[in-house]
Amino acid sequence: MIGVDQALDLVLALAPAPQEEAVALTDALDRVLLEPAAARITQPPFDAAAMDGYAVRAGDGAGPLRLVGEAAAGTGWTGTLDRGQAVRIFTGAPVPAGADRVVMQEHVRREGDAIRIEVPSDRDNIRLKGNDFSEGDTLPAGRRLTPYDIALLAAMNVPQVTVARAPRVAVLAGGDELVRPGETPGPGQIVSSNDLAIAALVRQAGGIPHILPLARDTEDSLRASFAAAEGADVLVTIGGASVGDHDLIARVAADMGLERAFHRIAMRPGKPLMAGRLGGAAMLGLPGNPVSAMVCGVLFLQPLLRRMQGADAVRLVLHRAALGCDLRPEGDRQHYLRARLCQGEAGPIITPFGDQDSARLRLLAEADALLVRPANDPARREGELAEYLLLRA
Repeated sequence: MIGVDQALDLVLALAPAPQEEAVALTDALDRVLLEPAAARITQPPFDAAAMDGYAVRAGDGAGPLRLVGEAAAGTGWTGTLDRGQAVRIFTGAPVPAGADRVVMQEHVRREGDAIRIEVPSDRDNIRLKGNDFSEGDTLPAGRRLTPYDIALLAAMNVPQVTVARAPRVAVLAGGDELVRPGETPGPGQIVSSNDLAIAALVRQAGGIPHILPLARDTEDSLRASFAAAEGADVLVTIGGASVGDHDLIARVAADMGLERAFHRIAMRPGKPLMAGRLGGAAMLGLPGNPVSAMVCGVLFLQPLLRRMQGADAVRLVLHRAALGCDLRPEGDRQHYLRARLCQGEAGPIITPFGDQDSARLRLLAEADALLVRPANDPARREGELAEYLLLRA
């Protein structure tokens, strides 16, 4: 068995270089930017009023100042402000030449065609040209585009961006015991949840999942399923990755030319994980146990998909929190324990569930985090700091 970090390195090495495509800005949300996007304009394109008020010359003092015009957003005042003059101005309007301050309207008393400044201010209330960005400024490649990025790109007058093509992921669950959600299980059967869950992880990481029909426990069925995955960038199988008599996936994949990177890792849950390359696709063989499959999906599949899209943030971020209870010594495998987080007076507190049965999906759905315990970790006391992976924001 190999360690988790070594296994992740081998999985990431399976990722091909990202493939680029140009998409309209309206379709760019959650896509990974592959080329820097450069601003085509400067914003603001001129010195602009930051509020409604009056454009004045700071050296003119309190006045009275004679009103000589008005400037609104989209309709500037084209003259030059002389000494003793003021221009009525509205938020976003160009500041007239000669003016170097906008006085808030609440601080001014108007007397016909003249004003007097009643409350002096040290602020000029002017947004300088290029205060936000200048023509040629860029949004760097490697970031997954958020709604805030879309707003910035639109303001930059960028109509389309070059992003990574979303990886196509074939998801295959297998076993004679499985039926689809909504069907009535027969004797000895259970409802298949793993393929839907893994497909959701794929979408979350920016991929496009294709859930294949359930495979049966025969080599012919598995070969047909593998053929149906033709054209996918990643093939994810669930179950059948260990070494029992009925675990056929490893054997069939090997017969079809799988270049295996590893088989089995020193972690729990998720020991019987397999990875390699089958034809033109990266392949991950996840355990059939529901929680094991999901944990392996978070630890290995999602980073692989992020790497395939050229994202900057590929590996999972470890956080630290104080333990909410004592922990016994750990065994010889790195352990990921479902846990709850709460906020204490000195910071976050993490408490693992007492039951870590890897078949209990409810505990995974209720967990906020995975508490990470290294192999052979000694006993820990309540209050000691521990590392964890966040499962929900």
